[in-house]
Amino acid sequence: MEIWDAYDKDFNKIEDMTLIRGEEASIPVGIYHLVCNILVQHKDGTYLLMQRDPGKAYPLLWEASAGGSALKGESAYESAVRELFEETGIRSEIPLKEISRAAKDETHSAYVDFFIETDCDKDSVVLQEGETVDYRWVTKEELIKMRDKVLINDRLKKYIGI
Repeated sequence: MEIWDAYDKDFNKIEDMTLIRGEEASIPVGIYHLVCNILVQHKDGTYLLMQRDPGKAYPLLWEASAGGSALKGESAYESAVRELFEETGIRSEIPLKEISRAAKDETHSAYVDFFIETDCDKDSVVLQEGETVDYRWVTKEELIKMRDKVLINDRLKKYIGI
């Protein structure tokens, strides 16, 4: 069971309230769980795409970010670092840069988006079983051409300039 902290629309943690994955339908209006997305760019300018597992929502689509829900007690930054490593195997000595925040009522999610530029070995990306089945590094131009096959939120599109 995955347990989350509860937040208000301004990203303030609500003390003495917890949420449980799978019970999103019972989350009251105006309450959110924290979700982090990490856009990964290599120092050569390419972006990391991860292909979603066929058993997940949006099966086999490419995703232009790593990420997921923050666990109880984790800050957005701590969650982003953990999710980046779990989903890609990338650990960076360079801090992640927060680039945007948005609360979405329909998903009861408070999104925090991060960016990281890495100089990792591009062949060292590790796939997370049950989450991803493939990866590729693409240029901005390739990302634009793949737009219909890539999950990328509007906040990240704006950051990339597409």
